[in-house]
Amino acid sequence: MRKKLVAGNWKMHGSVVENKALLDALVAALGQADAAACIVCAPFPYLAQVQSVLSGTGLAWGAQNMSQYAKGAYTGEVSAPMLLDFGCSHVIVGHSERRALYGEDDAAVAAKFAAALAAGLTPILCVGETLDERQAGVTETVIGRQLDAVLAVSGIGGMGRAVVAYEPVWAIGTGKTASPEQAQAVHAFIRDRLAVLDKAVAAALVIQYGGSVKAANAAELFSQPDIDGGLIGGASLVADEFIAICRAAQG
Repeated sequence: MRKKLVAGNWKMHGSVVENKALLDALVAALGQADAAACIVCAPFPYLAQVQSVLSGTGLAWGAQNMSQYAKGAYTGEVSAPMLLDFGCSHVIVGHSERRALYGEDDAAVAAKFAAALAAGLTPILCVGETLDERQAGVTETVIGRQLDAVLAVSGIGGMGRAVVAYEPVWAIGTGKTASPEQAQAVHAFIRDRLAVLDKAVAAALVIQYGGSVKAANAAELFSQPDIDGGLIGGASLVADEFIAICRAAQG
């Protein structure tokens, strides 16, 4: 049985004082060894603080992005080895905001995914469609293309060491949420597509849902057979909300 995984994406939010209060609350509520798998993905400047507070707890942490290059003349970039220095276990790659705002195409995402695997990090691969693409009926075509780019570089074996997050772009930060049935349909499509290549890898793959998950809808979403937790944005910045979502993943 797949274990549910909840990852909080703080995006470009936080301060040392705010972070301490949030992290302390998470540790108090979720830091025990039998907690549902819970990850905090913080902005780069705060990874040392997150590492300091969460070390030795049942919580893990990761980054929101990384370079595909291990070192070099790439001013402003952060490499996988740097993330490992701060105890990161996971890294988000291909988030819709990186694709839309910073021009990261499928090839760049595939390269970052491969670099994360090579360094021993677990990539959380984000895939998803825009509102226009959903209305045009090409959701599966878009997500299939995004998956195929990664598979072409890392193979189905790479998926065996990764997490996939389905994030309908039209439901991120808009207050809109795909119905549990809509989300389940896409999650099933992802799993079925990968099962053609390797049934065991597909069956074991954790596929998160990332579209305006809240405490109020988490349990219903997570009860779907192919939804294995969530990639949580705004709600991860509110301790009570994020704790409730993580507890919903515990069943």
